[in-house]
Amino acid sequence: MHTAEDIIAAARDWLGTPYRHQASLKHVGCDCLGLIRGVWRDIYGGEPEKMSAYSPDWAEAGGVEALAQAGRRHLVEIPYAEHVPGDVLLFRWKPHLPAKHAGIATSASTMIHAQDGARVSEIVLTPWWKRRLAFAFRFPGVNR
Repeated sequence: MHTAEDIIAAARDWLGTPYRHQASLKHVGCDCLGLIRGVWRDIYGGEPEKMSAYSPDWAEAGGVEALAQAGRRHLVEIPYAEHVPGDVLLFRWKPHLPAKHAGIATSASTMIHAQDGARVSEIVLTPWWKRRLAFAFRFPGVNR
């Protein structure tokens, strides 16, 4: 059995990893989904499902909540206002677009994420981020 602290520690081990689209290699490169996949591997072992290639505009091009659907397949959806440290957070850039960014909450007001042009970092969930929060999920089997 794992704890939220295990998830946060695993995510913090990715801090400083350069941003690389579609990658998921600790200290080598990852994107936001690659970070979540990497933490999953650190906690559970292998990947939850095989990943297909995706373009940087995949959410806009597809028009469906693909990231949220994947979350529902492997994680436990919760109301996003009830997220706690260790939960996965999904964000949408604009109200009419699907969610396409992910991070892991490390406190009520911080998260770890990978963003284009930057290294994996722990940031404050400012009002800008909170307005864009669209979904939250818990890793399965995690003790709270």
